[in-house]
Amino acid sequence: MKNLVLILALLFSSSLLAGVDMKKSTFKWKGTKVTGMHEGNISLKSADLKMDNNRIKSGKLVVDMNSITVTDITNQEYAKKFLAHMLNEDFFETNKFPTATLEIVRDTGKALEGMMTIKGKTNRVMIPYTKNGNMYKGTLKFDRTKYGIKYGSGSFFKGLGDKMIHDEVTLNFNVAVK
Repeated sequence: MKNLVLILALLFSSSLLAGVDMKKSTFKWKGTKVTGMHEGNISLKSADLKMDNNRIKSGKLVVDMNSITVTDITNQEYAKKFLAHMLNEDFFETNKFPTATLEIVRDTGKALEGMMTIKGKTNRVMIPYTKNGNMYKGTLKFDRTKYGIKYGSGSFFKGLGDKMIHDEVTLNFNVAVK
């Protein structure tokens, strides 16, 4: 009887569970340094959203940190070395933290509010977006040092000169909701 009541409540609720179309969704990261920048792609492992009146009410996106690619380095040997460095303990330590998560707690209509966890550290984020049909497009900017990623940061190490890496990381996204 409990199951029947639960099923009926879900059927008649104005809130619906929605998925993310992984094939139509894209995530592009960019990190900058004094002498330039690097960029690439990253993929979701899973995503579930709860919609209410055509807005995201809540949800959870899980990022596969081992899916990081680098697209700006054409020399394959250097690209492999750079990527290995991104995956080691200086940056994302994917052997210990293979995923990162974003728990969406609120949609203001112009921004998503959520809690992002990278390397076991969680911080509040605001993510401005635009919406066109079922496509959400926006940019998430975050301070990597708040997640324990201090390598090359001028905020923690002095005298880095042109080896300094900026703390802000940018993630541009296009998320298609099913």
